[in-house]
Amino acid sequence: MKEFLKNNAIFLSLSLVLIVALGLALLFIPKGELHLLLCDRHTPARDIFYRYYTHVAEWFPYVLCVCLLLFSRIGDGVFAAACQTLSALTTQFIKHIIVAPRPLTWFAEHMPEIQLPLAEGVQMNYWLSFPSGHTTSFFALAGALCVIISQRTAKRGFTTGSTPFILSLIILQVLLFLLAALGGYSRIYLSQHFAADVLGGMAVGLCITTICYAIFHRYEYVKWYNYRLIKRK
Repeated sequence: MKEFLKNNAIFLSLSLVLIVALGLALLFIPKGELHLLLCDRHTPARDIFYRYYTHVAEWFPYVLCVCLLLFSRIGDGVFAAACQTLSALTTQFIKHIIVAPRPLTWFAEHMPEIQLPLAEGVQMNYWLSFPSGHTTSFFALAGALCVIISQRTAKRGFTTGSTPFILSLIILQVLLFLLAALGGYSRIYLSQHFAADVLGGMAVGLCITTICYAIFHRYEYVKWYNYRLIKRK
């Protein structure tokens, strides 16, 4: 677990900073006001971008990614699939226990005078808001990819103290964090979720990835884990 924390420190630290920032915002800014503050910058270009970018968290991109990992190394594909499957099941379990209203439903009840800015062509949802399943998927896959690439980078001759290893991980983890955070924000921008839902989705995705690492990393040197469906010549 120390290796996990060390090799993925940038991604985990940035995620923790965002969780704390969202937590403080939720603590001091009323729920409705915070949502309006975060989603009230709509432009036609942003509407198109977030409308399509949010779909990156849906099933096809993840199935494709897992399949590519399986062809590269069985263990990596199984690990990524476990992160996605368990995080999705956990999110759905929590959703159906809490049954929280989505922004459209909440505003219609608590602030009916407010007309939320909506992106054209987006199918809106009304219930099962907490936590955000898309955000969970974004952070679960980003965390899994951080783990996989950090392991592979170390195996290619770098040591954990070498400059190339450190620089490559910093760039990778900052990029993956930004892509995941942007995915989480897309849910707020499109008024599909509140900030609290995104925070909850982040927490679920990161926790499940950490649990999966604790389960799977012990098999990293087992023969089946390193088997390749396509062998290199």
